[in-house]
This record gives sequence, C-alpha cells and structure tokens, in this order.
Amino acid sequence: MDTPQTAADIPVIAAGEGAVPFYKEHGCNHPRAVHGTFRRLKWWATLVLLGFWHLAPFLRWDRGPGAPDQAILIDMAGRRAYFFFLEIWPQEVYYLTGLLLIAGITLFLMSALAGRVFCGFMCWQTVYTDLFVAVERLLLGDGARRQEFAKATLTLGKLVRLASVHLIWAAIGAACGIALVLYFGETLGGIFHGQAAASSYVFILVIGGFCYLLAGHARERVCVYMCPYARIQSAMFDEHSLIVSYEAWRGEPRGAAAKGQSFEGRGHCLDCGACVHSCPTGTDIRFGNQLSCIGCALCIDACDAVMERYGLPKGLISYDSDTNLRARKVGAPTRFRLLRPRTAIYLGLLVAVGCGILASLLLRSSTGVNILHERTPLYVSLSDGSVRNGYTYKILNMVREDRSYRLQVEGISGARMDIVGGEAAVTATTLVAASDSVATYRIYVDAPAASIHGVRTPLILVLTAPDGHVVRSETLFAGPE
Repeated sequence: MDTPQTAADIPVIAAGEGAVPFYKEHGCNHPRAVHGTFRRLKWWATLVLLGFWHLAPFLRWDRGPGAPDQAILIDMAGRRAYFFFLEIWPQEVYYLTGLLLIAGITLFLMSALAGRVFCGFMCWQTVYTDLFVAVERLLLGDGARRQEFAKATLTLGKLVRLASVHLIWAAIGAACGIALVLYFGETLGGIFHGQAAASSYVFILVIGGFCYLLAGHARERVCVYMCPYARIQSAMFDEHSLIVSYEAWRGEPRGAAAKGQSFEGRGHCLDCGACVHSCPTGTDIRFGNQLSCIGCALCIDACDAVMERYGLPKGLISYDSDTNLRARKVGAPTRFRLLRPRTAIYLGLLVAVGCGILASLLLRSSTGVNILHERTPLYVSLSDGSVRNGYTYKILNMVREDRSYRLQVEGISGARMDIVGGEAAVTATTLVAASDSVATYRIYVDAPAASIHGVRTPLILVLTAPDGHVVRSETLFAGPE
C-alpha cells in the first residue's frame, strides 16, 4: 500500500502569498471520512449508478417467440442492439451518434449550471473510487488509525488485512467486468462454468483489471493527470456557474482558535485542514477553483461540521457562483441565474437533437433496402442488342414475421428483370423476406440500347411492403458510350 498523505505533506501558504500550489504526488491519497448532505448524495448516486450497472442485464422484455428477452442487449452475433422496445440494426448507427451528442451536450449543460457535478457524483472513476476507499476504511481504519496502520511493523495480521482489501478490490473489479459482458449476451452460469466465449474472459480481465488499478491505486491521479475534462473545465464555467467556493472575505485572516474564543477582528477559518484532508484529490479550495477540484463538495460537509462545533454560521465553503460570492461580500442580494445565453444554447441543442431522434423513431420504416451495382463487369451487351446490368438487392425485414414484397423497375423504357432462382424478363415480381432478417437477391436488368442515355442512366427500383410502405431506390444503369 502507498504511504497515506498527512497534514505535513500539504504545503501551507498564507492567504494572499505566493501562487496556488500545484498538486504534488505523495502516493495514494487517503481522504478522511465526512458526514453531511453531500456525502449522503454521493452514496445515493453510487447506489443508483452501480445498482443500474449491475442489475440492468437481468431486466427482461418480451419481444415475442424466438427473440431475445434481455431488456438491454448488444447482440454482436445477431448484429442487433436492443433497448427495451427498441431494436437497432447496424444500418441505424446514427441513433448511437444522436445519443453521444445528447450525452456531450448534457455534460456541457451540467458544467454550465453546477460545475464539475458530473465528476464529483456520477463519473465511474469517482463512484468506484468511493467504493474502494470505503472498503479500505472498513478494514484499515480512517484518519489517525489509518496513519498508525501504515506506519506499523508488517505482521501477519497486517498482511492479512492488506490482502483482504486487495481481494475485495479485485472482486469488485471482476464484478464490473462481468457486468459489462452480460450486456453482450453472456450469462452468469456460462461465465462461472467456463462456457462463455474466450473474448468475454479477456474483457472481464481487462475491464476488471483497469477498475482495480484506477479506482484502487491511481485514484485522484486519474482526475488530476489523466482526465482531459480537468483541462477544459474553465471553458465550461461562467460567473453564474455553481462551483465549490471558499468565502475568503469571511474566512481570512485564518488561524487556530479555541472553543468559546471570540472571532472579533479575525476570519472564521480555523486553518484546521479539514477541507483538505477530506478532499479525494487533496485540493485546498481556499486558493480558489483549481484543476484538481472535482466538485464532490465533501470539503463543504467537513467545513460545516467544524463551523457547527464552534457555533459559527455554515457556508464558509459552499456550492455557489462567483457572482453570488461577490454580492455576499458587500451585502447585496444573491440570485441564481439558471437560464442565460450559454445554458439556453445547450438546452436548444438538446431539444433539437432529442426531437430529431424522436421524429426518426416515429417515422421509422420497418423495411430497408440496400443496392449494390455489379462492378465486374459494369455491363454486358447481349446478342439482341440490349444491355444487361447486375445488382445485389437486399431487403431488411425488421418485423418478426415473414413478408412478401412487390418489386418493380422504373426509369428506363422497356427494362426487364431476371431474378436469379425466380422469375425472368418481368417488370414486376414478388420477393420474400424472412422474419427479422436480411433477404439477398441477385437481379439482372436488361434494357434496350435505345433507352440508354450514355454511360450512366438513372434506374429506379420500387419496393412495396405489405403495409403499403413504398421504398424507391435510385441507382445507375451502366451502358456503352
């Protein structure tokens, strides 16, 4: 185990002197436990997120006979993705693009409203690190007990406790990896009986290993050094964004104080370091907003507890905006501007993307068509003077029942179709597509030379579904110059 940070490891700079100290690595940080509103919110977020991650693969959704009943499933073999009542085909990857856009814009909106609230409460790194730190506290102690354990001589008892921590961490990491492969159709029975695919065990090892490494050992180093969001966070905020803030006008000049001592003529900050020792990244928020602050607000709970013990007003450290801090300093009224140009733009983009996806789903057809023109050769001149082109015609039947479609050729006068294995020299024919599958047909189109205009003549294949939906697909008909 790494040597835990102590108060001596944290550089102390008097208010207003020097620069903000850059986070210096002193092994793995071991924040002290705190209790309060934000700590409870973090535990609830952990419970909801981890509960969904690990339990969602067991949710069921009836899609009819022969269809998978797992509510959320990525079926790589069947080339489908299922999300409750939605069935996404590979050709509909644009839905994934839309979801990624919504996720990105939502992150920008959350940052504009409440700073790095995502990092502090919902990021997987933060959530799993919280869980790993809780295990460590339970078995190795917290605060002074944790320091004593780190300095104690290595004995059998200490070795057993350390091994227990790492075994539990490894089990949590393995559970994270197993949860991932369950979304791809594996089952717990198959995994534990050695019947899962080899790739599934590789993914469990990789994902579980990274969970163990990043949440157990890297911890705050991921947030401070590896996460790109820390580098761009300042561009996400403005003067009305709610961020973890220290009221320097009220806290300075800081200094130690005894209970019952008057705070007349001095600041309310006791310089006790509780805010720093409770921070997962070791940030001293008294120097202002910093790259290493993830917005978890645990320093607020720690400071409020100290203020309460000394009979001082809470809120020396608070979730507030720069505008409100300045207003409170001069006794002016404070207000929260949730709707402003930045947030209005983000909301508008969210509505636009969301409406686009919704409209696409409502107008979504149960039939898709894909045409591939034969390239070798582009065309063949027949003995009667007509020209032949070959096509691979695919029908996507997204309905769980066999369907018969009507196909006809348009755009070229006198054109006829020859269906390999079916009718020959027809202008219209019937094609069958099996339930929830792609039907592939080889089609040859013959056209009189007089109806062809140069090397490229537009050709239209019209497919009519049983429900009356019509798919018109334009392709080229190649001919001689």
